[in-house]
Amino acid sequence: MTWTISTVLALCMTMTPDPVPFKAIETGMQTGIERAREAVVRTPAEWKTLCGEYAEGRPCPTIDFSKTTVIGVFLGTRPTAGYSVQVTKVERDGDAIVVTYREGKPGPDVMAAQMLTTPYQLVSIDRVDGPIRFVRAR
Repeated sequence: MTWTISTVLALCMTMTPDPVPFKAIETGMQTGIERAREAVVRTPAEWKTLCGEYAEGRPCPTIDFSKTTVIGVFLGTRPTAGYSVQVTKVERDGDAIVVTYREGKPGPDVMAAQMLTTPYQLVSIDRVDGPIRFVRAR
């Protein structure tokens, strides 16, 4: 069978990423991580390091890294309460995992506490060793 370029392009355009089930581990408004960042944790040592940064003396959840990969999204410092982050979907796209997340912001007419916050969310997926990319939803 001979494939034309237009056939291959049509097939590629109809292929959709496969959804990957994920579970929220923890969502919060206060953490020790003041700069925005995305994290992928695959080992107990990496988890211990991240927990030391975000949990600020609180105990961290127990994770079995032989079965689980942890994904974290940290928004960094925000000027008021009312900000949040939510992982909205995780998908397999070829060899990679793509994590899509959205930042929630207080509306213009919302009264928000005047305090610095550092919103974050941690989710878990079945263990993966390949690349993980992050996409911020608009």
